Amino acid sequence: MSASTVLERTAPLYQRVKSVIPPIEWPVFADDVEAILELKKTRNAVILAHNYMTPEIFHCVADIVGDSLALAREAMKVDAEVIVLAGVHFMAETAKMLNPSKKVLIPDLEAGCSLAASITAADVRLMREKFPGRPVVTYVNSSAAVKAESDICCTSGNAKKIVESLGVPEVIMLPDEYLAQNIAAQTKVKVIAWAGHCEVHERFTPAEVRALRTDHPGVIILAHPECPPDVIAEADYTGSTADMSNYVGREKPARVVLLTECSMADNVSVNHPDVNFVKPCNLCPHMKRITLPKIRRALETMTHEVTIPAELMDPARRSVERMLAAS
Repeated sequence: MSASTVLERTAPLYQRVKSVIPPIEWPVFADDVEAILELKKTRNAVILAHNYMTPEIFHCVADIVGDSLALAREAMKVDAEVIVLAGVHFMAETAKMLNPSKKVLIPDLEAGCSLAASITAADVRLMREKFPGRPVVTYVNSSAAVKAESDICCTSGNAKKIVESLGVPEVIMLPDEYLAQNIAAQTKVKVIAWAGHCEVHERFTPAEVRALRTDHPGVIILAHPECPPDVIAEADYTGSTADMSNYVGREKPARVVLLTECSMADNVSVNHPDVNFVKPCNLCPHMKRITLPKIRRALETMTHEVTIPAELMDPARRSVERMLAAS
């Protein structure tokens, strides 16, 4: 099959992303895009893609897109036999927990997370010993083993609601220290934090925010709650990736900065061409391990399958299901 034929057939898809992918780059993606779309049919598969995926994945091959909470919710509604998680490993584990009878694939086993790596199940048990009686609220950016030791999970989009839903004066919140501090500033519940950080968001600084305002007068700055509290204090709005996207669609700022992973701004800008996105950003090396060729190979070879030890499956799933019920 000629390259020109593939380009013709994928031309409508390229129209979606032409504002963020130069024409010279599309031929590199087109063959994989077409192959993936066909493989999804033959494998009865769907692709769940996080907001940090690159535009050729997010807008051209994904079936369900969103933040961690949206993917967790939508994973339960999937009727395909195979789920490919275009994101990091803890997200694939969560999809498997909620769909134990389905085959869940992650295109790269090394797609991890600095937050998930910052804490172990043993650490959670030690926190319970140190602070007895306090419920453990665990961010979904954590391993199945850590979720299994927790009482309930949360995401950046529902953390405050989850913390307050427990009806207690004090909680342990793991593993993101900055998310915990930012939630503590919004509630009367005392929050005991763990010292985990996201390697993307912890690098933003207040000085950088002030420089952005100087260089781009009138710019609106949106920050993810995994950013340090002094960065949040300098921002105009704080919210999850879904909240950021909704803010842009609702408020239509003339010029905006998203203080989060790089691809987020590209993906949101596709749907809002009238908004000027200033793009100082930090790359997530783990998210960027997921590429079109790796998604194609995952569907061709049905690898890498995500499994969860039997003893962890039920307690980990309960923590996630409690979150979904509360949110």
